[in-house]
Amino acid sequence: MPLSRWLRSVGVFLLPTPCWVPRERWLCSLRRPSLVHWYPALGSWHSARCWYQVWTDEPRAFCSSLRMNGDQKSNAYAQEKQDFIQHFSQIIKVLTEDEIGHPETGDAIVRLKEVLEYNTIGGKYNRGLTVLVAFRELVEPKNQDADSLQRAMTVGWCVELLQAFLLVADDIMDSSITRRGQTCWYKMPGVGLSAVNDAMLVESCIYRLLKFYCREQPYYLNLIELFLQSSYQTELGQSLDLITAPQDHVDLARYTEKRYKSIVKYKTAFYSFYLPVAAAMYMAGIDGEKEHANAKKILLEMGEFFQIQDDYLDTFGDPSVTGKVGTDIQDNKCSWLVVQCLQRGTPEQHQILQENYGQKDPKKVAQVKALYEELNLPAVYLKYEEDSYSRLMSLIQQYAAPLPPAIFLGLANKIYKRKK
Repeated sequence: MPLSRWLRSVGVFLLPTPCWVPRERWLCSLRRPSLVHWYPALGSWHSARCWYQVWTDEPRAFCSSLRMNGDQKSNAYAQEKQDFIQHFSQIIKVLTEDEIGHPETGDAIVRLKEVLEYNTIGGKYNRGLTVLVAFRELVEPKNQDADSLQRAMTVGWCVELLQAFLLVADDIMDSSITRRGQTCWYKMPGVGLSAVNDAMLVESCIYRLLKFYCREQPYYLNLIELFLQSSYQTELGQSLDLITAPQDHVDLARYTEKRYKSIVKYKTAFYSFYLPVAAAMYMAGIDGEKEHANAKKILLEMGEFFQIQDDYLDTFGDPSVTGKVGTDIQDNKCSWLVVQCLQRGTPEQHQILQENYGQKDPKKVAQVKALYEELNLPAVYLKYEEDSYSRLMSLIQQYAAPLPPAIFLGLANKIYKRKK
């Protein structure tokens, strides 16, 4: 295994060469932690020292330190994840306990509790945990009291509730079968299209939680506007997706790279990557337009990378690992694979695609997948993954400051080479 890939696998990222040489140019700006609204960019100097250590320490000492640091980070993240998951019981309590016996709405609250427990638990929690991890990086330890950390976990769960709301609705629109290794909510006995209202109830819970936990905080309005804007952007992306690829009509001329990038940017990147980091920034008092614009440059690129991975895994992933049966081919989706197929295929191959794409027949689905393999798209994807990772590292080098690079590097590490 190449050294660079092994280092990434244990949590160390090598930035492009201009970041390292000469070392004074990189380290001098980090000798004094930068301030953004009086909050230091915690971790920037520590990260630079760790990266510099790669090039200066004795290999044996470095490897020993690396293993120790990697284990410590892994253990700390595992503990944070456990604390985050345990906080969900408090979320349920706040949202349902006082009203569950209400003489008029009690039955609806019982249903809401069931909806929340079925659709919010079981994912990777990366979006929600990102709020907590970024908050810890941005706020001085002395200001991380129990109340502020509880608010950070709650805002993280608000991101997870937004995800749950979107997935319940998306599964209905896509006629999906499974989600996170279990039957889609609308497919459950007695649910059906009442899942539409369930999804709206889940969304409303976001704003009830923000009001309960954050109403007295100076960043409350920023969070409300951030969640409203993220929901709107995601719904625009979903609309673009549905308009471009209606299930009853295949029009391959619509599947352009430009349209694909627009769908990905609005449907995935804003809420999956910018939202959780921006929420943590606001909670840390970082509300400057420049800081948010720079973070957005990195995070939207990361969101595109993530969605292309998702498209690839939909067709070539293992359902026992991904937790869902891919349906992009059957659903006539404007996915990265079909865009690549159209760019690289011959007129004859385009005809095969036209005759088989967007059809439920398993034989036609197999024909499309065979065409992707004939065009060697798995290898094209692997090259894209490496190139995209390099672009991300360059963007982090260019735009991360004054925020700690660790925030962005940690996200990149979680999605690089992912299998689900």
